[in-house]
Amino acid sequence: MDHEITHKPSYAQLSLTLAEGESVRAEAGSMVSYSEGIEIETKAEGGLLKSLSRSVLGGESFFMNTFTATKPSTLQLAPALSGDVQHHHLQDETLYVQSTSFIASEPSIDVDTKFGGGKTFFGGEGLFLLKLTGSGDAFISSYGAIDEHTVSAGETFTVDTGHIVAFEDGVSFDVRRVGGMKSTLFSGEGLVCEFSGDGKVWTQTRSPDAFLSWLIPQLPSTNTSN
Repeated sequence: MDHEITHKPSYAQLSLTLAEGESVRAEAGSMVSYSEGIEIETKAEGGLLKSLSRSVLGGESFFMNTFTATKPSTLQLAPALSGDVQHHHLQDETLYVQSTSFIASEPSIDVDTKFGGGKTFFGGEGLFLLKLTGSGDAFISSYGAIDEHTVSAGETFTVDTGHIVAFEDGVSFDVRRVGGMKSTLFSGEGLVCEFSGDGKVWTQTRSPDAFLSWLIPQLPSTNTSN
């Protein structure tokens, strides 16, 4: 399908041009606008158990929307957080995407959940991934801009779990703490993901977890006393 990504890299929007009969499956809440000729179907994609797994573990919506063009039409989508949007064309391959970074894909792409590692006791960070498999177009988003890194055989590349956007199937990973227990609790860097193998890793320049850690203490507390 034809696509255009505008307003990069801070407030990116995805515009899709759909031919008659063409469909795209999108995360609930990502739709900005569409032209005449678009029909929308909302359902628990992949059945009850897979949808529940995506929602509870992957941080995605229980339901997904499928937009189908009854005539040549346009559709605009955007992520919830301010940042970039990136296109990936899969050819009988797998792409792992950090939870909340999935925007849309062709219906030919299977979207499943993969648990990547435990949470820190205090920070609550974890690595919950969506596994995109098959052939077709997929679109992912970031909080902030997206950087691309190449991991070569014999080397490792370490990323804070909150900054991961996606990585290829040829890259293996291990989720671990930063240093010892003291570093994990007080360094502000709860868990990291150490990549090895041969492939690409995409990271985002901002972390939702870090933003929430800054924001929540700034919020006024509720006084429940009479």
